[in-house]
Amino acid sequence: MADPQLQTLFEAARLARERAYAPYSGFKVGAAVATRGGAVFAGCNVENAAFPVVTCAEAGAIAAMVAAGEARIAAVLVLGEGEALVTPCGACRQRIREFAAPDALIHTADVNGIRRSFRLDELLPFSFGPENLAP
Repeated sequence: MADPQLQTLFEAARLARERAYAPYSGFKVGAAVATRGGAVFAGCNVENAAFPVVTCAEAGAIAAMVAAGEARIAAVLVLGEGEALVTPCGACRQRIREFAAPDALIHTADVNGIRRSFRLDELLPFSFGPENLAP
């Protein structure tokens, strides 16, 4: 990876993934978000015996960003394993949309590196966002 910010996102997501709590599925995911100012926040999935109470890695990273006083996502990286791309779930796509512009990049990766990058509006076309609620 030649892009230093992308490398920073990758490393943050990789470290978070190592700390994921996934005793039921064994499917560990790490995510990292970068703000427009370059700050990076990471999160990992946290499972629960009551499956609907799972926290996604992206949700954890976004919560850390908001807790630090940031409010705009410039890029996201999601890291997981398997043959299929690990993209954000529908709920996390909407969470990202709350804080990111439609052209924000969402990078999918495995432990070997970036597999594919998408614009948010590719993953969530015709999305509902804050401007829909404007008076």
